[in-house]
Amino acid sequence: MSLIIAIDGPSASGKGTLARSLATHLHFAYLDTGAVYRAVAHSYLEKYGPTIDLDAGVKEAILVRDHFDAKILENPALRLEDVAQMTSKLSSFLEIRAILLELQHNFAHKPPSPARGAVLDGRDIGTVVCPNATLKLFVTASTEARAQRRTKELQNKGISVIYADVLRDMAERDMRDKTRTISPTLPAEDAIILDTSDLTADDVFAKALELAKMRGITA
Repeated sequence: MSLIIAIDGPSASGKGTLARSLATHLHFAYLDTGAVYRAVAHSYLEKYGPTIDLDAGVKEAILVRDHFDAKILENPALRLEDVAQMTSKLSSFLEIRAILLELQHNFAHKPPSPARGAVLDGRDIGTVVCPNATLKLFVTASTEARAQRRTKELQNKGISVIYADVLRDMAERDMRDKTRTISPTLPAEDAIILDTSDLTADDVFAKALELAKMRGITA
């Protein structure tokens, strides 16, 4: 069985940066599961607009699963706020989650060669996708800190956003993600909590790498 690191947490907590750094350092395969859902949401918005239609969402999820190419996850449009909001809404449907769960599970247990392990980040990796992961981390930060990071990230990409709007949208999404009945954004019972509010990316990486070594995961 492959070694699996599951990293969960809310948006802009730093989990993606940490996951990519660990994957690169350990020579593991990396999957941003949130981007997989965002790819579905982006395609959905382009075809159907903001109105929610479960059947249409299921069709888009099947297309992503059956024709998955990691290159689609690099599309900068996936980081737009309207896509983030649609992602949160579509991911609340069990039918859509079940379709994409298969993709995530296969990637984790059969990572692309020559990787000997996989790092997945998302919101239910440690609880649903990989409950037997070698290491589970739940990366979080204050809503204000995360909103500041997301605002800066979008502005650096030339996207005009206002901090207050990002903060409001993030708070609404957090509430929706935490309280949904299907795979809420909550840490697994055996997950280790990493609060990144006052930590640099290097600090978080050092802590995570130490925890990985304690579980026998080394480069």
